[in-house]
Amino acid sequence: MTVGAVADIHGNFEALTRAMARHPDVPYWICVGDLASRAGDYPAPPRPLFWIKGNNEDFERIAAWEAGEAQPDNLHYIRNGTARDVGPLRVAGLGGTFAPTWFESPAAELPHAREGVPFEKRDDKRRHFVRAEAESCKRLAPVDILMTHEAARPFVVVDEPAPGRKPRRRDAGKPAINDVLAALQPRLHLCGHHHRFSETTREGVPSVCIDRVNRSYLLIDAGTLEYRRLDQ
Repeated sequence: MTVGAVADIHGNFEALTRAMARHPDVPYWICVGDLASRAGDYPAPPRPLFWIKGNNEDFERIAAWEAGEAQPDNLHYIRNGTARDVGPLRVAGLGGTFAPTWFESPAAELPHAREGVPFEKRDDKRRHFVRAEAESCKRLAPVDILMTHEAARPFVVVDEPAPGRKPRRRDAGKPAINDVLAALQPRLHLCGHHHRFSETTREGVPSVCIDRVNRSYLLIDAGTLEYRRLDQ
């Protein structure tokens, strides 16, 4: 059996549907976050899609889904620090981004967006993951795939320079992800957020950063976890 994997939809539901339509024999898909559109809309995809939150989501809707409200057809949200069965695979999730200011906070106490602020400008701290969720992930073994939104360290990115300045290289990976990988030892780690494709090994685990869905996606053999990258 084959499972599809996508990242950073950002409301491009047409690209998501197009990828699924190209592979009618693929029964399940997984997504490493940033599914919502800029207006906070979510898709009803043609195939089951198991997903974690990114940092660009409608966190009010996610809170409602976590409380038991029905999601759109074929959407299956994986809450932070939990795992779901996706066909024969056990898939764990740690969605959102790392912020040292909020990492020690209880997830229930992360500040919500201020009312009346346009959706695309909301500063909702529920976009972050916290230590308790990371610790919960560590206890989920055995797990086949760990999905995180952020990458493990090192993950070098080159920032666009200001006029007259040299490009700045920085490590955008997060040690909290490394800690989870070292403890959990999944067979495969998938992340997104950085809008580029990258293959590496972190803490002895194959780690793949998936590009935006409008550019490429993965097909993963559910038995071996070998994967292929396909361009859109």
